[in-house]
Amino acid sequence: MNGHRSALVWLTGLSGAGKSTIAQQLDGRLFAAGMHSYVLDGDNIRHGLNADLGFSAADRRENIRRIGQVAKLFVDAGFIVLTAFISPFREDRDAVRKIMKPDEFFEVQVKCSLEECQARDPKGLYKKAMKGEIAEFTGISSPYEPPLQPELILDTDALSVEPAVEKILKLLIAGKIIPPRHF
Repeated sequence: MNGHRSALVWLTGLSGAGKSTIAQQLDGRLFAAGMHSYVLDGDNIRHGLNADLGFSAADRRENIRRIGQVAKLFVDAGFIVLTAFISPFREDRDAVRKIMKPDEFFEVQVKCSLEECQARDPKGLYKKAMKGEIAEFTGISSPYEPPLQPELILDTDALSVEPAVEKILKLLIAGKIIPPRHF
């Protein structure tokens, strides 16, 4: 009915790697092509649905569990859902994968060196973490577990936003989520 299949594109990576920027740009491209998509990220989840959660390992797990459940509802409603979360623990991302149909989940690692993420630091979070002002900050005082077999790796040290978006569009075309005629 929408001219596309529903799916979940799960962008994971360090803070400052480019997840939200890529998700927003991809959402714009999908919208322009008449696709129904929605971006879930910290701005619309952490301030509402998950406002009661902190950043401990347990809270991070619950954050990702809730996001996975919300994403599943959107996918069931026919949307292409784009998530942009650090989602540092492999087990949590795998749990989201398990609640989705096998052909609906696309894990995309937005890979960027810690040095580059620190140089970008759009919100000043790395500086605060290095000073000890933020506890359990991924990449500094808390681990990030990269995916073992993501559907796509985007190296944003070398790749700008538009080519990264193009790679995801190609992935969705290859997965028969979106028709190639629009892109």
